Amino acid sequence: MKLTKFYDKAYDWVLDIGPKLIIGLIILFIGLWLIKVLTKRLRSQMSKLKIHSSLQPFLLSLTITSLYVLLIIFVMTVIGFQLTIFNTLIGAFAVAAGLALSGTLQNFAGGVLILLLRPFELDDNIIAQGQDGIVTSIQIFYTVLITADNKTVIIPNGKLFNEVIVNVTREGKRRLDFEIKLGYAANAEQVKTVIWNAIKVTPNVLPDARNRVGVVALEVDGVKFIVNVWVNPADFMASKLALHEKIINDLVAGGIKLPGM
Repeated sequence: MKLTKFYDKAYDWVLDIGPKLIIGLIILFIGLWLIKVLTKRLRSQMSKLKIHSSLQPFLLSLTITSLYVLLIIFVMTVIGFQLTIFNTLIGAFAVAAGLALSGTLQNFAGGVLILLLRPFELDDNIIAQGQDGIVTSIQIFYTVLITADNKTVIIPNGKLFNEVIVNVTREGKRRLDFEIKLGYAANAEQVKTVIWNAIKVTPNVLPDARNRVGVVALEVDGVKFIVNVWVNPADFMASKLALHEKIINDLVAGGIKLPGM
């Protein structure tokens, strides 16, 4: 009698769970096949979109893992498993992990956004977080700069992405601005001619229609001239030093007195 009841219950269980189990297994196999196909296409699309090589393995792994987790949860739901406790545990773990790793996650998110949005690339000259240097490495958690005086600066990506970034290299040209103050005895046209001639012969100064020389201010103790010239970003400091020296020498050679003379 007891054995008959056991068989009856087993039979009812098979009738109830069997179809769901079969459907779940079918969904599982189809899902695994789709994930495999999607992985190949995703890898191909990443290459076409030229996503940074440091980011491709992470995005691929994150996507595949997420798809596997979603597939397993969906199959378990179809079969009839209760996932209330499971979901609660995952939520609690996620909150605890988020609180413990908030700073690290911020740097991680900043690194992902930098690699995706590309506000700068390798070998770009940027100014950020009070630092001016060449980008030598872009990692998930930090970015490395080399400054003009050969210092290695490591900036966390969380801070870097949330602050102003000046990309000096991107536009291909950089404007060099400076002022020269001379006494009222100096002839303005003569001074401008001397400066223009110095600009024309100074190496690395670009012949640009936007180069500009003129009187910018009349002050009590003298006239202030402004000089705006365009140079290659990599030659900025060399051009500045060479042009300053050339202008001073040519002004003196032209008989124009400099302040203090």
